Amino acid sequence: MKRIESRLDTGSAEFQANLAHNRTLAADLHERQRAARHDRPARDIERLRRQDKLLVRERLERLLDPGTPFLELSTLAANMEYDGEVPGAAIVSGIGIVSGLEVMVIAGDASVKGGAWYPLSIKKIVRAMDIAIENRLPVVHLCDSAGGFLPLQSTLFADRHYAGRIFRNQSILSKLGVPQVAVVLGHCTAGGAYVPALSDYNVIVRGTGAIFLGGPPLVKAATGEEVTVDELGGADMHTRVSGTADYPAANEDEAIAIARDIVAQWRRPQKTAIERVAPEPPYYDPQELYGIIPRDIKVQFDMREVIARMVDGSRFHEYQPGYGTTLVCGFAHLWGYRIGILANNGVLFNDSSLKGAHFMQLCNQNRTPMLFLQNITGYMVGREYERRGITKDGAKMIMAVSGSEVPKFTVICNGSFGAGNYGMAGRAFDPRFLYMWPQSQISVMGADQAANVLTDIKVRQLARLGQALTPEQIAAIREPVIEDYRRESSAWYSTSQLWDDGVLDPVDTRNALAMSLSAALNAPIGDPHYGVFRM
Repeated sequence: MKRIESRLDTGSAEFQANLAHNRTLAADLHERQRAARHDRPARDIERLRRQDKLLVRERLERLLDPGTPFLELSTLAANMEYDGEVPGAAIVSGIGIVSGLEVMVIAGDASVKGGAWYPLSIKKIVRAMDIAIENRLPVVHLCDSAGGFLPLQSTLFADRHYAGRIFRNQSILSKLGVPQVAVVLGHCTAGGAYVPALSDYNVIVRGTGAIFLGGPPLVKAATGEEVTVDELGGADMHTRVSGTADYPAANEDEAIAIARDIVAQWRRPQKTAIERVAPEPPYYDPQELYGIIPRDIKVQFDMREVIARMVDGSRFHEYQPGYGTTLVCGFAHLWGYRIGILANNGVLFNDSSLKGAHFMQLCNQNRTPMLFLQNITGYMVGREYERRGITKDGAKMIMAVSGSEVPKFTVICNGSFGAGNYGMAGRAFDPRFLYMWPQSQISVMGADQAANVLTDIKVRQLARLGQALTPEQIAAIREPVIEDYRRESSAWYSTSQLWDDGVLDPVDTRNALAMSLSAALNAPIGDPHYGVFRM
């Protein structure tokens, strides 16, 4: 493979302005993450200390192998919901190393509303379980939850992907032979009781851990029976009488040590073999990514410059470099893993759509995982392009991405608008992981375009009635639309709603993708099966 020849002028005023802007955004990201992880009211910390409980991050520190990385997912989930009072959606999830084995960790954060499950808490748990299923990752559950947040029960209980999906996913993992261990560190109430019950192994802490379908107040209200927590669902009852729990522990340290020992007994999976070479860092400095991404999302840039600061040795074998030039396709290595890259360099035309569909088939043919780097305004519109069949050619690309069996990974590097999001493996097309960068935006169209469309519709409606709008009235229509679109298309809103698996600092993307790739290779790669390509 040939090294990409960078044409970046790192001394230019534009580069330096971009550099300062994006470093500020990265610093803001890290501060938001720090606050979501650690800022809690003193009373909540004191309450947990009185109960002899560790904080969730302290539990993770004891669980994970020392000195190993932890790929935390959706750190900023719910950051724009529930008045900002449920940081991280009261759940910590991510991929880490426990006793030498890659595992998915799902941990309740009892310092947030007692660990109660909000709708976005459940969405975060379900997403983590989906990742475990897709990638055949064993799961460690650190259970400490007050149960479902009852005032919002209508949005967390009844539907297909609500709370019941957690237990369905646990059952599917068991069906696939993927082991799970639950550590009961607090109360597992109501539906939450099924998390340890559906795990292959579980450990319960004496005195603080409890498992029951209904706690003492509910039992008294329903039956009139008066019973203590320990009598109803404590460690001794469940490990000696009911058999619901397997191992009692005197404290949290012992419980987590037992869980680590359990994981140490699990079979080490044979990873799916793909081409791999000795890894090497990029030739160009990844810090230069800050200077590449423009301050204005409408300004175009060369995605090859991004690739050059992400892949091994900055080497890239570009496929069809002279055809469909608004989509860059080619092969590279990332931390030694061979990958196929599809990266937007402009709007998707007929030729770039066909090129992308064909390249995806090549990646499936030679079992090469695919990385999609999104900066896309959509597919080209207009009479000429419709006559050429842009809708048909875009459908080919969507068919190819849907029928692919190799692992897919998506990074939204800038804009992600319209059907271009679909062809480039957006969330609906099941990439194993999808990440965003801080300045990125995602919506059906850009804020300005949406405001123009809605304003034009209103002007036409009034024109039919013989009325006209003043410039001030037009502005009054446009500005709220622009404000709403900018807020709801931001990376912060996307990650709050769990439309992605987390916002990444651009310079951390290479490492996050390497861990994602490694995790994905725990699952087998099947043969692609495509539907009908409209020719």
